[in-house]
Amino acid sequence: MKSFYSYGGSITFLILLISSLCCFIPIAIASSDEVENETPFTYIEGTGKGPKDWGKLEPHWKLCDTGKLQSPIDLRAGKLQVVPSLGRLKRDYKPAPAVVKNRGHDITVRWTGYAGKININGTYYKLLQCHWHSPSEHTFNGTRYQMELHIVHVSDRGEIAVIAIVYKYGRPDSFLSRLFHHIKAVGDEERNVGIVNPGNIKFGSRKYFRYIGSLTVPPCSEGVVWTIINKVRTVSRDQLRALRDVVHDGFEANARPTQSRDGRPVLFYTPRKNSGSS
Repeated sequence: MKSFYSYGGSITFLILLISSLCCFIPIAIASSDEVENETPFTYIEGTGKGPKDWGKLEPHWKLCDTGKLQSPIDLRAGKLQVVPSLGRLKRDYKPAPAVVKNRGHDITVRWTGYAGKININGTYYKLLQCHWHSPSEHTFNGTRYQMELHIVHVSDRGEIAVIAIVYKYGRPDSFLSRLFHHIKAVGDEERNVGIVNPGNIKFGSRKYFRYIGSLTVPPCSEGVVWTIINKVRTVSRDQLRALRDVVHDGFEANARPTQSRDGRPVLFYTPRKNSGSS
């Protein structure tokens, strides 16, 4: 597996301000804020409902057009701040009952029991759901990969934190393999899939990118804490084809175009050299 970037060099301590940034920016109100009915929008430009028009389709979607903290973005090596003192991403996931749902614009796994949490800068975010985008939404030096997984968490105050992992074609993804027959059979109703262990989602690297952004579907709520893992994992063509085949027509490619960074800092965490971590 390859990484996006391999960094050394000095620490820019000033950028640690982002660690507290999420306490002061307007925060997204909950992952349920994400649109559940895809009818009003599409990913196809020129239809009047494509990404460039999302902000005009509904009054409460205006941030899709006017927001300054929008996602996804392009992550460029020359515009990153390397900050080892950000610390490891602290995950405490647990197996829990889950359902799979076809939301029309994506396939979502939602945990119906307590599936654990993550800790970012002392704030705990409970795991809610994960879903897939194809191709990837975030790009890396302009490169777009075949798929991106979003793992969505929410704090007690309704703050959202999303972990993203990108994939290229290769060996099957083991987490998708466990859900494969459910995904191929899911309809518009939720499908019970029993106990699903989110710990089976492979990250493959302790290195990550961190920035403040938004939901990538309407209403494009801002204040989302994004963590993008620094490892390109693999997904098989059959797995990706299954995800694309079951969504509604016109949503086979469900990636929002990259948005302007508008001067936002993007941090890159890498363990200190003596830690022996990848």
